[in-house]
Amino acid sequence: MHLDHSLPQQHSPSASATRPDGNRRALRVGLGGPVGSGKTATVAALCRTLRDRWCIAAVTNDIYTREDAEYLLREAVLPPERITAVETGACPHTAIRDDISANLEAVEHLEETLHPLDLILVESGGDNLTATFSKGLVDVQIFVIDVASGDDIPRKGGPGITTADLLVINKTDLAPHVGADLDAMAIDAKRQRGDLPVIFTSLTSDDGVREVADWVTGHLAQWRAGAAA
Repeated sequence: MHLDHSLPQQHSPSASATRPDGNRRALRVGLGGPVGSGKTATVAALCRTLRDRWCIAAVTNDIYTREDAEYLLREAVLPPERITAVETGACPHTAIRDDISANLEAVEHLEETLHPLDLILVESGGDNLTATFSKGLVDVQIFVIDVASGDDIPRKGGPGITTADLLVINKTDLAPHVGADLDAMAIDAKRQRGDLPVIFTSLTSDDGVREVADWVTGHLAQWRAGAAA
């Protein structure tokens, strides 16, 4: 189930779209959302789906641990040198929006040591509906929520839901078990987001990340076209 998947005509680039050597840097995609919504599962699934076509790296954020990075390492979704953990030591949104220095250093280090990269996925620690990424850190952002948290989540809004370039509503398979109304969620998401795209999915299903991967691939194609222009 999905709403409008069309790509916007433009997306706002972060501070600089080029490396010091003049070459186009990797597209940076931020993934935010509440605890347990499926952010790490989305990162893992995107890596598995896209790694044979694109050169990918990932940065994870946790407050005091490296748990999400360790999950990606255990799942072997990318070579170990392509996965970096940032311990924020504070509320997750601080490190992705207010003081991005640690994350920016991490992505720039990956660019420097692994160049050329096509895509860097930056996963926020679990946060609330106000979590958004600084445009100085990422180029586009995905916000992940889940059906099990309640079908009123899209209606509650918040910058994460209303302004993210893509909203992913995960765990649709649980809707009958938690009494969630997917049609109501779709209506509320449309009301909150206007023409911004929304994808309903279950990442545990076969190919559950495909529509999200297609969306990312579309932005990568735009990014590479800009580099060639």
